[in-house]
Amino acid sequence: MVRFKLRIQDLDARHPGLTKAVASGYREAAEVCLGRHHSPPTVLTVEHGKQLNAVAHWQAPDERTKCAWANEIDTTEAGAYCVALAAIELTDGLVAIRRAETHTGADYYVAPKGTSPVDLEEAFRLEVSGMDEGSQTAVKTRLRQKLAQTARGRSSLPAIAAVVAFSPPQVAIADATPK
Repeated sequence: MVRFKLRIQDLDARHPGLTKAVASGYREAAEVCLGRHHSPPTVLTVEHGKQLNAVAHWQAPDERTKCAWANEIDTTEAGAYCVALAAIELTDGLVAIRRAETHTGADYYVAPKGTSPVDLEEAFRLEVSGMDEGSQTAVKTRLRQKLAQTARGRSSLPAIAAVVAFSPPQVAIADATPK
């Protein structure tokens, strides 16, 4: 029995760094990515220090949604944002507080709930990468690349990297700098 839920719906209600429109787009993309390989619901392996299985409840996309998200690269990237943000919320209780600036080596700033998006003192940089398909070895290789990318970023904030593969369904998360 799977005890954990990966909550990909309504991210904007929990992540102040996302608007309703952005969160809805990310969710649609994640559903298209999941729908390429699975039927709802789907159990994903999430690893951040320890491994857990989490169920994601989602709706299979209709043809219009698939057509709107026909670009595989863009869709995989947007879908990975959705799943990675839900995963870091599950594993660490961190939420997106704002989008990261260019050249920071990351995509989002994440922090404990209630953290101000202006004062980044408690924030972490989160770098996200998505893969349509990826073996555990390929995911770990990409994770090492993303950790190196955060090290090159123009920021002194600690960083976390997350790699999402939609088949087999998995999320690998690692800290670039100790928390």
